[in-house]
Amino acid sequence: MSYLLLRRNKFLALIKRQSLIFPITSTETKTLINPDPNIPQFQNPCSIFRIAHYATQSSKFPEYEMPTVTWGVIQGKKEKLVNRVKICDYLKGLGIITDELESIELPSTIEVMCERVEFLQKLGLTIDDINEYPLMLGCSVRKNLIPVLAYLEKIGISRSKLGEFVKNYPQVLHASVVVELAPVVKFLRGLDVEKQDLGYVLMKYPELLGFKLEGTMSTSVAYLVSIGVSPRDIGPMVTQYPYLLGMRVGTMIKPLVDYLISIGLPKKIVARMLEKRAYIVGYNLEETVKPNVDCLISFGVKKELLPLLIAQYPQILGLPVKAKMSTQQYFFSLKLKIDPEGFARVVEKMPQIVSLKQNVIMKPIEFLLGRAFQVEDIAKMVVRCPQILCSRVELMKNSYYFYKTEMGRPMKELVEYPEYFTYSLESRIKPRYQKLQSKGIRSSLNWFLNCSDQRFEERLQGNFIDPDTEGPMFDMGGKLEMPGGEIVSDEEEDESDDEVLYRRTLTL
Repeated sequence: MSYLLLRRNKFLALIKRQSLIFPITSTETKTLINPDPNIPQFQNPCSIFRIAHYATQSSKFPEYEMPTVTWGVIQGKKEKLVNRVKICDYLKGLGIITDELESIELPSTIEVMCERVEFLQKLGLTIDDINEYPLMLGCSVRKNLIPVLAYLEKIGISRSKLGEFVKNYPQVLHASVVVELAPVVKFLRGLDVEKQDLGYVLMKYPELLGFKLEGTMSTSVAYLVSIGVSPRDIGPMVTQYPYLLGMRVGTMIKPLVDYLISIGLPKKIVARMLEKRAYIVGYNLEETVKPNVDCLISFGVKKELLPLLIAQYPQILGLPVKAKMSTQQYFFSLKLKIDPEGFARVVEKMPQIVSLKQNVIMKPIEFLLGRAFQVEDIAKMVVRCPQILCSRVELMKNSYYFYKTEMGRPMKELVEYPEYFTYSLESRIKPRYQKLQSKGIRSSLNWFLNCSDQRFEERLQGNFIDPDTEGPMFDMGGKLEMPGGEIVSDEEEDESDDEVLYRRTLTL
């Protein structure tokens, strides 16, 4: 008998503890302990505990639900509604707009929400930043925020910039590190994006972390490789301009490439341009590129020279060309009396002139004016060789004094061949002139300066002086032709015409 009483007391104590969570009345407890004889009996006393536990779902206690997976706290519907109102009032008191929070689950207490807000503020976010994306308040500090931010810091985003990263892409806080973030990082590493550059790439374009690997990113890379971009250059391209991974091939990249090929640029040259300046794919074809090409033609640039012009200065496709051309054309007309046709020849030979600051242009002009060159002569020199406008005055001064004191030639030759100022005095002009003097040869500036070292030696050993030749020409279709079919050097003989063109234009 005493044994049965002992077990009865232990069971009552168990029911009492459970009643702290499940508010079962004393009457209900008696009913459970002394059940109605019409109700089937359970031999195992533990079955009574299961009845009390699952009674939360029965019609006896409709105001209670099973505990949520997220919070692990059992709350009644009424209590949850009351706490939700309190939390919303707390957020409104901070200035946070709660309209978008109606559809998401909020924490069970104000203390938990306060912890989240304080965590985000310590990260560097303001109330305005939270209002831009209030759904971030639905992220648990321990389950979402800390794991994601720790991973971002691990892949190279410094702790001081985590707040800025979250401002730019707050959706990352909802992401799974293993399922969503890590595969994207692995994909970037597979493209040869350097490990130390990952943070820079993601800071520049954080939305990459939300892309599907089998979608836009893969197709854009595949298309670039198909037009001739070297696979080993994809990584540097992504580092320079990560936005290309988010561009659709059919609507953005391919139409631009097709247009450049249609105006005369060989596909290989387009590929080399994109390798060096990946941001070109971001130029809007209809709103920027086509109007700029039409503008260049309207200013007198010859259509057949457009490919060479663009190969030299691809950035011109994305500039406000009309405004810049108008300003520079007026400046050249005012300062040097160069007519529109002459200005068009200048742009053809050095398209960078449209972006060159006028105070930079004036420095070599003032130097030449100070050496008794007439304005008309300077205009001829600029039209023939606009590169002199980019020369440093100190170097021009040294070359000029060597020309006057050592070479003793007339000023007229400089007017006819202004390219003299673009050559290095110490590495080309002096040594070649001294060799000419030692052999007693007198030639034009063009003859002994405008050739490779190998060709210069061949000329010195020859019994004749071949005529002056012009520089390389570029025809529609991308063929590079040297007058007379000459090969400038053995190194160039192994290269394709397109590669020679691109290498030459880059050196300009």
